[in-house]
Amino acid sequence: MIDTNPLVEQLLERVRQIESEVGRVIVGQEEILRGVVTCVLCGGHALLEGVPGLGKTMLVRTLADALDLKHSRIQFTPDLMPADIVGTNILVEDEGGHKRLSFRRGPIFANLVLADEINRATPKTQSALLEAMQERAVSAGNSTYPLPQPFFVLATQNPIEMEGTYPLPEAQLDRFFFKLQVEYPSTEEIVEILQRTTSSDSPHPNTAADGSWLLEAQRLVREVPIASYVMEYAARLTLATHPNNSSAPPMAQQYLRYGASPRAAQALVLAAKVGALMDGRYNVSFGDIRKVAKPALRHRVIPNLEAELGGITPDAVIDELIERVPEDKG
Repeated sequence: MIDTNPLVEQLLERVRQIESEVGRVIVGQEEILRGVVTCVLCGGHALLEGVPGLGKTMLVRTLADALDLKHSRIQFTPDLMPADIVGTNILVEDEGGHKRLSFRRGPIFANLVLADEINRATPKTQSALLEAMQERAVSAGNSTYPLPQPFFVLATQNPIEMEGTYPLPEAQLDRFFFKLQVEYPSTEEIVEILQRTTSSDSPHPNTAADGSWLLEAQRLVREVPIASYVMEYAARLTLATHPNNSSAPPMAQQYLRYGASPRAAQALVLAAKVGALMDGRYNVSFGDIRKVAKPALRHRVIPNLEAELGGITPDAVIDELIERVPEDKG
């Protein structure tokens, strides 16, 4: 058996470097940064939700610089069209005067794509990301074009109740590995933000990793062993989000309309593997599953009308799931 401890130590050191470089620019938000890094190490996409001005876009830009990845930014607006994202076929003329169709690639062709304020675009345009996020390829006419690897979509959105926003379709929400909620900074953090952003010397991150390292890190994450009973716990936690399931706790039965998909269980297991590595362990515990339950499940459970009227959040239901779903079948 290959001794994996040096690989784990190398991964830990590199992640610390990445977070340190991002921390030179971004004040606070350590939990959000760890969540985004977890998505990147798992090869998944992240959705960051928060009101404007909390540094969501800056965090994504800074991470792209620290990872030395080709990145692009798509500003979602109500008039944005699908072709503005994936690209389109255009008519060109070659040197011989012959005309042909040529595919002009859109901004989706990057390693890290920032989809800024994704819920300001119409559902039709939002759905243009679906194939790219799931298949890591786009189709134009009769041709399919693979996207560069590694490939991540890091999207930001404003809360749904704000004016001028459109709810994301459930199918697209399910394709986000994590949904991370960006909170307001503290007084001390605001002061530090002011000191960094109102002076003439603006910090900039140094490169801490690159695409080839990320691909190797993703392979290492998937090699982390997980016991069958821990994997079964992740499966039972996912099934307990379904209100018609016999194992669903009272809050899930009362306040949820639909439960999480198998993608949620996949996210729980993969993210828990990253959590174990971040703790210097090469095995997954029940606690690792519980730690990632909220970001992995909160956007995959659909509240019913009673929950919306009563102000019951998905996080509140997930708290009860964690408390009531046992670690063993008994």
